Amino acid sequence: MSPLFFSIAALVAAAVLTSLRVLREYERGVVFRLGRITQPKGPGLIFLLPFGVERMVKIPLRIVTMDIPPQDVITRDNISVKVNAVIYFRVKDPVKALVEVQDYLYATSQLAQTTLRNVVGQAEMDQLLAEREHINGIVRKIVDERTAPWGIDVTSVEMKDIDLPQEMKRAMARQAEAERERRAKIIAAEGEFQAAEKLAQAAAIIGREPAAIQLRYLQTVTEIATEKNSTTLFPIPIDIFRPFLERSIATLSAPQATPAPPASPAGLPDPGESKLLAGAAPGANVDPRRVEDAAKVR
Repeated sequence: MSPLFFSIAALVAAAVLTSLRVLREYERGVVFRLGRITQPKGPGLIFLLPFGVERMVKIPLRIVTMDIPPQDVITRDNISVKVNAVIYFRVKDPVKALVEVQDYLYATSQLAQTTLRNVVGQAEMDQLLAEREHINGIVRKIVDERTAPWGIDVTSVEMKDIDLPQEMKRAMARQAEAERERRAKIIAAEGEFQAAEKLAQAAAIIGREPAAIQLRYLQTVTEIATEKNSTTLFPIPIDIFRPFLERSIATLSAPQATPAPPASPAGLPDPGESKLLAGAAPGANVDPRRVEDAAKVR
């Protein structure tokens, strides 16, 4: 055989080997034939026209997990927070992902960061902490709508961490402590209210049955005796002292008679009258006999 035959055979073999491609199940090949796009191919064995007539670019269709770097955001109530998240998306249309955007991975990452900052900045801190799922849904919807022309399907966006300032963490801890104390006081007050109701019902029953208080007294003494104490206290019912208390109250409330002043001896003027005569103004009409009697007494 001539050397020309071997050269042609080697050239054909090289062309065949360079024209064969194997695509995995999760890959699709976008083929450019002389610069123009044809239908995407794959998976399996793909044959391309040799000598650069057709060129293929592989596009994976698996879900991509991309971390969103921490973003410094000021919420609507002027609180500085740092939020980071993760986004899950996949390529739905390989042709659009390759033609419509230069780098769909970088473009999706930047769009997710911007959207996360905008959405978090429009929410308050309490809403950000309590309604995380709602905010995740808003971010996913916006990013999905913006990346749809690129052939990207966003499946989920999840916020991983919300970093708050230390002062805000301490304030929230004090608020939570105060809230728990309030709940504890309410529960204790409800318990006291229920106990008061039960005690009122028990008092009403004992008031109708006087013997019940004696049974309760004996039960209390029995409970004290089972503890093996060296000192035992015996409560005395107040009914024992009730007659004495009623008698004391009646004695204190009775009106007391005022004693009459002692009578003056016979023939002596009244001391009050003597004071009246001594303090009489000069020139007043005074009986001379009364003056003489007062002088004798002195």
